[in-house]
Amino acid sequence: MKRDLTTGSVTKTMLIFALPMILGNVLQQCYNLADTWIVGKYLGTGALGAVGSAYTLMTFLTSLIIGMCMGAGALLSISCGRRAYDAMREYLASAFVLILAITAALTGASFVLLDSILHWMQTPADVYKLMHDYVRVILVGLPFIFLYNYYAFFLRSVGNSLVPLIFLGISTVVNIGLDVLFVAGFHRGVAGAAEATVIAQILAGVGIAGYSLLREPLSRPGKGARVRPATLVSILTYAAATGAQQSVMNFGILMVQGLVNSFGTAVMAAFAAGVKIDTLAYMPAQEFGNAYSLFISQNYGAGNTRRIQAGTRSAIVLVIGFCALVSAGVWLLAPNLMGIFIQEQETQALAVGVRYLRIEGACYVGIGVLFLLYGYFRAVGRPRISLVLTIISLGTRVALAYGFAPLWGVEAIWWAIPIGWALADITGLVLQKLPVKRETAAL
Repeated sequence: MKRDLTTGSVTKTMLIFALPMILGNVLQQCYNLADTWIVGKYLGTGALGAVGSAYTLMTFLTSLIIGMCMGAGALLSISCGRRAYDAMREYLASAFVLILAITAALTGASFVLLDSILHWMQTPADVYKLMHDYVRVILVGLPFIFLYNYYAFFLRSVGNSLVPLIFLGISTVVNIGLDVLFVAGFHRGVAGAAEATVIAQILAGVGIAGYSLLREPLSRPGKGARVRPATLVSILTYAAATGAQQSVMNFGILMVQGLVNSFGTAVMAAFAAGVKIDTLAYMPAQEFGNAYSLFISQNYGAGNTRRIQAGTRSAIVLVIGFCALVSAGVWLLAPNLMGIFIQEQETQALAVGVRYLRIEGACYVGIGVLFLLYGYFRAVGRPRISLVLTIISLGTRVALAYGFAPLWGVEAIWWAIPIGWALADITGLVLQKLPVKRETAAL
């Protein structure tokens, strides 16, 4: 199941390594779509808006955890490329302690501040209780989200992208089955949908941890698996930049969600359904960007400069071609796609959702290129550049949305998104030409 990313055909190696990661995210997004469909059809527009808004909040909360696991994974992948296995063990132990502590603090703070967070998000009164009930349950799954992602990025760093797919696939099937049972069968409402998700997260986290400890000697506590202050600092310096990048990205989206909420329940429901479709549409490009990043990081560790250049050229062609095709499909099928999640009589929500998709649908190339830039800078020891690009993208989006939505309405929010992507792409392509300056002493 392992694959050496430093040898063989560049394009073929990247695609084969990326495919399980893409399929895994497809499964995850299929679950999200199924969850949206079940809630929308059985519980109505109010519940759909509540769960959609809660999804945005939870994406923000988990982004720091996943981002730090992603950053640690890049360090592990660089060490793997160098065949520095003692360093890998030390990074693994330090990353586990550090990210677990952050996860525990984040979970506790979220429970305590939940009411304040929902008020800050301008949650409408008619969906407040629904959203509160959903989030209180879903927060229980945060430690297991850490567990799954920690071991998933470890396995991918050593060239194994298949096993994380297997555990995610099992989790997704269980999740959808329990969703139908709890919501449609037991009539447990939005809390039932949250309970189904948490059970599936526990299954995925415990399962992949057990597999890794049994089958991958590097993951087991033992010689070299020590936690030293210097290593913790290296992990924090590198992984925190990636975690901050993910958090800033999703904090900006959370701020946009708050502005969307101020336009009422119909717009909330349209945005909830639109974001699900939008995310699924460009998700393969996002996961390919993550696979490309691990490809680059292993070759960066091995010193294969020509292979890095060839991989970058190939990745750009593949991502631009894919995003252009998906853009055309989503733009043309926008009414049909929105109709999957929103009932026919909800005409306002349908119209708003179609307009959202048609504005986003013309611009996926922008986000596709940005995913590659994030992955590149993370892989070559410059994770702070990814953070800068995220700040440009999200800062532009939030500033334009809040500045022009009072004048032009909700469409100003939709247009702000691709404009932010474009500005970040231009900045990233310029910075990519500058000499590499490593940001972590351990590298």
